[in-house]
Amino acid sequence: LVSFLVFVTGVVLFIRFFVFNPYTVVGQSMEPMFHQGDFIIVDKITPKVGTLERGDIIVFVPQGKTVPYIKRIVWLPGEIVKINNNKVMICSSEDEDSCWDLPEAYLPVGTSTSIRSCQKSEFPVDGDWFFVLGDNRDHSTDSRCCFGLACYKDANYLVYDADMIGKVALKLYPSIERHW
Repeated sequence: LVSFLVFVTGVVLFIRFFVFNPYTVVGQSMEPMFHQGDFIIVDKITPKVGTLERGDIIVFVPQGKTVPYIKRIVWLPGEIVKINNNKVMICSSEDEDSCWDLPEAYLPVGTSTSIRSCQKSEFPVDGDWFFVLGDNRDHSTDSRCCFGLACYKDANYLVYDADMIGKVALKLYPSIERHW
């Protein structure tokens, strides 16, 4: 019985620390998809061995911060991000004139994307880095403002794959507080 319990505990701990991790959403940056207090399960394997795509929602700890953030990948390596007229545009790094508006069907109708505190409107994405935004654009500390560090000096507005905890795999249940 003791060896069985040790084995089961080992399997559970292995899954918990290396495969899936539970988190509770903090803040309103991903509303309406995720709300304060929602319980999510994060797949820790996909960012390490799989591929991440535009639109995937990830949990990560930005450089210079200690708490995990939840955001949506909007741009991939090798692209240039432009924010113009409250719209998000994707441009090829080879041909900056070939830009297209990012279709964001996951956002509520009428959502606009403004330039944040750093006042930058163009963000090149190089190497294994990703540019991320919250769905609630007016209340999101994201790549547009270097995660609250201000985009000056050494602050980085991109998320490196090594900073990722994982990809959101499942929303187990919404916060009970919202329903009372």
